[in-house]
Amino acid sequence: MQALRFIIGSFVLAVGLFACGPGDGRQEYTDTPVKGTITISADESFKPIVDALIQVYESNNDSTKINVQYKPESECIKDLWNDSIRMVISTIKLTDAEVQSVVDSMHIVVKQLPVARDAVAVIANPASKDTLLTMAEIQMILTGNYTRPLVPVLDGLRSTSTIRFLVDSVLKGQKLTDKAKGANTSDSVINYVAKVPDAIGFIGVSWIGNQDDARQLSFLKKVKIVQLESSDKPDKYVLPVQANIYTKRYPMTRDLTYILKEGHRGLGTGFADFMSGEIGQLIFKKAYLMPGRRNFIVRPAETKE
Repeated sequence: MQALRFIIGSFVLAVGLFACGPGDGRQEYTDTPVKGTITISADESFKPIVDALIQVYESNNDSTKINVQYKPESECIKDLWNDSIRMVISTIKLTDAEVQSVVDSMHIVVKQLPVARDAVAVIANPASKDTLLTMAEIQMILTGNYTRPLVPVLDGLRSTSTIRFLVDSVLKGQKLTDKAKGANTSDSVINYVAKVPDAIGFIGVSWIGNQDDARQLSFLKKVKIVQLESSDKPDKYVLPVQANIYTKRYPMTRDLTYILKEGHRGLGTGFADFMSGEIGQLIFKKAYLMPGRRNFIVRPAETKE
């Protein structure tokens, strides 16, 4: 997080130094919430869910085109200072001061909103015996101090939201082992873990959560999901299902947020409203994320043998 804050601060300074005056702030726009073309930037860890959201939005509004560039999270943050990028979707939430810095530098309205809660899922090779892990054991795996030589496999070794979460929220200052493997994409992480018995992967749950997605079902035939010790009940192990993500019983959760830069009611606003509206929230729910803008009721249930 500190590294990303440095990136944000550096860009604010650079834009401030090279700005060419305030201008009159007026610009001709050709897009509306239901017409036009825009480009957005999204954390590549969330490609399945962002693809699904865009597909439905464009289907419902056939005069729209949303071009998405998938990048590591740090590259998405740089796009806050890119005039051609209308929106950023990632796990970063700017502070009030950072929002104001973007507003002052870019002379544009900035809005941000968490629209869903995600989880970092842990996956193992089908032959692995490590199917129940505590967070202390996760730390040992990531630092290379686990009782068995498990190799952590990540979607890259720097700059992604998954890496930032593991370094900031799990390792908390400890060094990631040099034995960690970096894959180009989340599906590459899945394929690597499926082939290597001692590998253990870390990916966003949206890559394996949609039970109606044939590709994701094929992933689940290759690997198995590790259960982590519940954050509220020692010795109880839980999966990253929506109820556990909602209550944060699953210990590795994070919010998915959009940051919109738009000085008019355009296509970016339309897509933002869609994500936080009923249909968008249902798409998040279907993808195994926890909808962030709708109430979620957890009901007790019993199974009969």
